[in-house]
Amino acid sequence: MSDRFARINTKIKIPDLNAGDFSHLTITRQLTQVLAEFPDDSIPVTLIGSSLGGLTAAHLGQKSLQVQRLVLLAPAFGFLSHWLPKLGDEKVRRWQQEKYLQVYHYGEGRELPLNYDFVADAAQYQENLLQRPIPTLILHGTEDEVIPIAASREFAQSRPWVELVELDSDHSLANVMEEIWQEIYRFCQLPESCKI
Repeated sequence: MSDRFARINTKIKIPDLNAGDFSHLTITRQLTQVLAEFPDDSIPVTLIGSSLGGLTAAHLGQKSLQVQRLVLLAPAFGFLSHWLPKLGDEKVRRWQQEKYLQVYHYGEGRELPLNYDFVADAAQYQENLLQRPIPTLILHGTEDEVIPIAASREFAQSRPWVELVELDSDHSLANVMEEIWQEIYRFCQLPESCKI
């Protein structure tokens, strides 16, 4: 998406949420990291986040009044309840005891160790706490194999300020980039002269 925003002369910041240390990733660290990128002068902020970044963006929207709009791509709502059962009780116990688990990192294209602190930290970030009525667009694939679309449907159902757009795609959303751009363009009310 960054090239699309560049073409309409809209600057965006894309922080590396791994911060060079995926092994010690936590949602708390991501929240702190993104908040540090906010302008100092209370300029309204629109956050766009994908998967775990989408979950982080949603919690930032709750936490900071500076966030005025959210665009969430396949947000990782309830991801612990989807992911941990797939690992199985024994593997989760070993992870807790041994402190690290090899996890496939899509950006790196390989497995990397992840500290169990990630799970302990993530458990405190519950979706039921996300009640600030901030305009929110969720784009989620109906064939998502990582975070079921039911998670976004459930989230949107009780929040009238949330618009859910279901796309014929998987978790990567790679085959629907044009549709995603058009939805972001519409939702963010980008100037008509900027339409591409």
